[in-house]
Amino acid sequence: MTRLVVTILMALALLIPAVVPGKAGAGSVEATAPVLPAAEVAAFADAVQHDLAARGAGVAIVARTGRDPDDLPPGVRYTHVAFWVWSAITRADGTEGRGYRVWNLYQRADDPTRSDLVQESPAEFLAGARRMEVGVIVPDPRLQAKLLRVIAGPDYARLHNPRYSVLANPADPRFQNCTEHTLHVLMAALYGTADRDRIHANVAAHFRPQPIELAGAKRLLAPLASGALTTADHGGTVATATFGSIARFLQEHGLEEAVYRLTPQGPQRF
Repeated sequence: MTRLVVTILMALALLIPAVVPGKAGAGSVEATAPVLPAAEVAAFADAVQHDLAARGAGVAIVARTGRDPDDLPPGVRYTHVAFWVWSAITRADGTEGRGYRVWNLYQRADDPTRSDLVQESPAEFLAGARRMEVGVIVPDPRLQAKLLRVIAGPDYARLHNPRYSVLANPADPRFQNCTEHTLHVLMAALYGTADRDRIHANVAAHFRPQPIELAGAKRLLAPLASGALTTADHGGTVATATFGSIARFLQEHGLEEAVYRLTPQGPQRF
């Protein structure tokens, strides 16, 4: 019996970084301090804001990498996705102005199976980044207007499911992560409904999630490592919403104005 317990514990130690990068949070936990130099993070946050403002973006979908990029599974480049919304803001010196506020779904640090909706500044969003790069989707102007109505209204919060799973199936109602919530807000804007059953049906019919390679033993043992690693909402294939799969969906339907990577050196092709 002791040997069995030791074997399971050793398997879990090897499993966690193989299933998702780092801890079960997978880079979608609110940062308490910058991972990279704070001055560089602040400067890059301003650069992202200037880029979006120059494009006239009222709302954009922005993603960052919150884990070691070398640990990410194939097909996954970013670990956290949120809406950046052009808003009235209060600066650090108390003056009023315009800039971007970030609308997130964050996994709780003290309970990785639950999440909260959190607003923060661009610098706070990028505090969790492990590399100075973001993925950016600027929706077309019509979709931006629809998104702003959803985000500013009660449906944004109604679409939140606080039961968190790193590998949530976006077509299943049991769990949700930050990227799935972003997708559901998109679907609410596109189809003019906040009805969860209709949104999940539309996701199942029209959206292709990113398959995640997960061998049988890893899938079996993952929930033992953390409830946030459950795959109970998946069938034979594990697939989840990612920045890339959302970008692909919008591009396939002609709903994007721009999709790109942004680094301190400028825009790059995604």
